[in-house]
Amino acid sequence: MKALYTLMPAALVVAVAVAACTQPRAPLGEPTTPAAAGPPAVAETRGDAATKRRAAASLSGLYAQDAAAPAAARQHLPIVAPSPGVDRERYASFESHGVTAVSAQPVSTFSIDVDTAAYANVRRMLNEGRLPVTDAVRIEEMINYFDYADPAPAGRDVPFRVSTALAPSPWNPGNRLLRIALKAWDLPRTDLPASNLVFLIDVSGSMNSADKLPLLKRSIKLLTRRMDADDRITLVVYAGAAGVVLEPTPGDRQATIEAALDQLGAGGSTHGSAGIRLAYAKAREAFIDGGINRVVLATDGDFNVGTVDQRALLDLIEHEREDGIALTTLGFGRGNLNDRLIEQLADHGNGNYAYIDSLLEAQKVLVEQMGGTLMTVAKDVKIQVEFNPARVVEYRLIGYENRSLRREDFNNDQVDAGELGAGHSVVALYELTLAGGDGGLLDPLRYAADVAPAVPPHVDEYAFVRLRYKLPQARRSELLTVAVGDAMAHRELGEAGDDFRFAAAVAAFAQQLRGATHLRGFGYRDILELARGARGSDDHGYRADFLRLVGLAESLDRRPTENTARHDDQR
Repeated sequence: MKALYTLMPAALVVAVAVAACTQPRAPLGEPTTPAAAGPPAVAETRGDAATKRRAAASLSGLYAQDAAAPAAARQHLPIVAPSPGVDRERYASFESHGVTAVSAQPVSTFSIDVDTAAYANVRRMLNEGRLPVTDAVRIEEMINYFDYADPAPAGRDVPFRVSTALAPSPWNPGNRLLRIALKAWDLPRTDLPASNLVFLIDVSGSMNSADKLPLLKRSIKLLTRRMDADDRITLVVYAGAAGVVLEPTPGDRQATIEAALDQLGAGGSTHGSAGIRLAYAKAREAFIDGGINRVVLATDGDFNVGTVDQRALLDLIEHEREDGIALTTLGFGRGNLNDRLIEQLADHGNGNYAYIDSLLEAQKVLVEQMGGTLMTVAKDVKIQVEFNPARVVEYRLIGYENRSLRREDFNNDQVDAGELGAGHSVVALYELTLAGGDGGLLDPLRYAADVAPAVPPHVDEYAFVRLRYKLPQARRSELLTVAVGDAMAHRELGEAGDDFRFAAAVAAFAQQLRGATHLRGFGYRDILELARGARGSDDHGYRADFLRLVGLAESLDRRPTENTARHDDQR
């Protein structure tokens, strides 16, 4: 079993593709017209030394040296770009989960999600002085932005450990919150397999902003400075055309890598599909057996030059993932962020999606959580929860709207699901109405037949949790099961641990930003009080920053709430 972990793919293709354009964009799949000719292709294949020198000389003429970054770009703070004339940001629209009767549908099935982009993007909007777009708030990504101290597995044979707990809901004490947590095994950075990183960098015109290309280059440097001679770094760029700036280079040649990065400047329109194909080709060329394969596509926008067929692009990404090359996406900047597309690309590429709003966020994603970002320990991870109708009458899954699966998908190994990286924490929350409780929202059915046995089986259980996953090189899934019984239930919310209560506070905040349909007057100040009491260990200050964001959101939100009025009356 351990051998499966040492055989993980080798070409860590971090394709940092920052797609942007200066023209209004046609929807993906529709014809588009370039605004201006982009830079010609730069040497796409290996050649002799003279060819490489000519390519380098040509490149230096095409891409101006990056000017000194503005002061704001050098600070470890979120960078707020000037507001563009037209906001073309795109987000997938979805409805929040409603309440489900256990009698009608006792089983809930979904894929895990380790993306964190929504939290950083919401933070960016709040720092700009505005409430986030509703569809930009994906609750599970807000919750899973934070690390939790759940117990990890003892060894690598089973790549993660499952923990469950039940406690009163902070916004509806008559109900209960069920917390399901997965904690992946972790390993020191020095134990990571050799990596072949292919950075695909968009140098189109809209990247000429402090929060885009300059921040992107500094972010890449944070990661590459932790590479060694066994690793390989490749730089591919795209704008009007795609080309190779740096052929596969040992990771310890920092001067060469950083010089290639420093010469990049922004200009032209965007030909992202060509860049992705070239990046995958370089990944295959420099494949390292026994290492890590990953493409990280970091983008500020969309693909607007050339023929872009979404299905063909996704087919390419899915084909490459089957050959061991995954795709992770990084988002930069504002104004034309195509969040919908770059999240979808990562989902199909067995990767994760992060949004980089500051150098501190790059440090978190690419350095502190390097193992989780680069190394997959379990793939196609699915969760299925069966609720006991003798104990639970209603449930509501909080978040994971775009990760829902059909019940039959759980046992179908051909259905794709989420990946879990080394050291990752994943948390899912359900709000439950217990039998005999007074917190329910659904009226009982008039004509429902009472089919429950006089003495129902498993009367001491609230739910039964099933998890399916595959090891990185496996094609068949493994099954884990956990019963949620009375031993895991707390009578009072205060008895639950800091991680339980903090995750609940983040979930409440995300729901508040989405409209607070189920919060029953539990507002910003209640969220602050709950989060402050559950801050716990906070070495990097992420939980403290969350408290600041809650206070900022309250100041920006002009909607009257029962919570605000109640607190004002108490002053």
